[in-house]
Amino acid sequence: MTTTNISAPVPYREVTDANGRMYRLGESDVDIMGRKRKWMVILPWVGMMGISSAEYAFASAEDTLHIAHSWNSAHIFWMLGIWVLFQGGVAFPAGKLRESGKLPARWAMMLGALGTLLGYVSLAYAPHVIVAYIGFGMFSGAGAGMVYATCVNMVGKWYPERKGGKTGFVNGGFAYGSVPFVFLFTGYMDVTNFKWVLVSVGLFLAAVVAVAGYFFKDPPKNWWPEEIDPLRKPDDKRARRALEKNPPAVKQYTPKEAWQTRVVPVMWFCLLCTSGVNIFGIAFQVPFGDEAGFTGGIVATAMSLKAIVNGTGRGVIGWLSDRYGRKQCLIFVCIVLGLSQYGILWSGNIENLPLFLVFSSISGFGGGAIFPMFAAMTADYFGENNNASNYGMVYSSKLVSGLLGSGMGAVVVGAWGYSGAFVLAGSISLFAGFVALFLHQPGRPKGGLIKANPAPISRDGE
Repeated sequence: MTTTNISAPVPYREVTDANGRMYRLGESDVDIMGRKRKWMVILPWVGMMGISSAEYAFASAEDTLHIAHSWNSAHIFWMLGIWVLFQGGVAFPAGKLRESGKLPARWAMMLGALGTLLGYVSLAYAPHVIVAYIGFGMFSGAGAGMVYATCVNMVGKWYPERKGGKTGFVNGGFAYGSVPFVFLFTGYMDVTNFKWVLVSVGLFLAAVVAVAGYFFKDPPKNWWPEEIDPLRKPDDKRARRALEKNPPAVKQYTPKEAWQTRVVPVMWFCLLCTSGVNIFGIAFQVPFGDEAGFTGGIVATAMSLKAIVNGTGRGVIGWLSDRYGRKQCLIFVCIVLGLSQYGILWSGNIENLPLFLVFSSISGFGGGAIFPMFAAMTADYFGENNNASNYGMVYSSKLVSGLLGSGMGAVVVGAWGYSGAFVLAGSISLFAGFVALFLHQPGRPKGGLIKANPAPISRDGE
């Protein structure tokens, strides 16, 4: 079936495959936004780096905040938990607003920039811990959630035929953008300068997010790159392999339809488990390293390696998932994340610094790689048109995982010590890998790319 619409400045065609899925062809990326679509990888990557330090470098500021504000460790761990709660919780409502057109991508990024600034200002000047809970936990977390959801979903819309590696690359900015701030907060910031350091960091990162977001633009619904024929196997080897291993969704699922497939709850639970383990490692690796007798500079190095590998791993696993399949790579990542928790505990207990750094890096890889897998898998399973809302449902598991990984993690450490906590974390991740075995793309029998369309694509109207 082929229709032509010439009401837009550039004519386009809408074609459907045998499953009834529609593809919009004819408009190039330059036609739509005046620049190549690679900019919708670069700019979201920059935006993600702008929000990363609030999660991945926060634990490095713990000692200074503890002394400067007289906040205890429980206050700070729960503050991170609240940040993650709002960062994950805003994804679904923000996605609905984005898809309805009420919240353009540019304005979502501007709100994220404002939240980033308010978060750092509240850490610097909060007269009471409750103010920090609101300013950093609520406003900064919600702002980061808007930026995260906007950036990740933007990539899937512009690269529907090869989203794994691109999504992973952008997702990586959420980790290694924090690296310089880990060293800044650990090695330079103290009670004499923490206010101006935090405010300066907030202003800089808010500007990064705002400038990157100013140039954001969504493609039209159902857009598909003209050079990739959606009804036949692509000539491009990378695109062909990616589509064979991760065929596109059989239809554009609404959030209600996606939930009714019963696949979303399984994805939600898997992300809950693995994200909780990741947050636990971020929150407790520094204090565990301190208890093991490693110096502050070494622990900061370990956290930086964790963040670097975390970010790099997101891009690598995204690329691998295009080649070998999203589900297979997700199971592998769950196993790696789980086993690395045992390794961190063992290396810390025997006070072996090289092994501690190695297992910390491996944990960073596993903890970061889970997110692009779920982001790309959601678009693979349910389509790109409603991906902001559909991924928002899956990503909302961070509502719970942040509190479990950080807040409840503190409770478990207090009751069972680090040994019990790390063993539990590793076991939870391994169990998530087992649950992932049951994931399957809705509406498609195993095997097969796209059902063949008996009629050739008409070129009329180009």
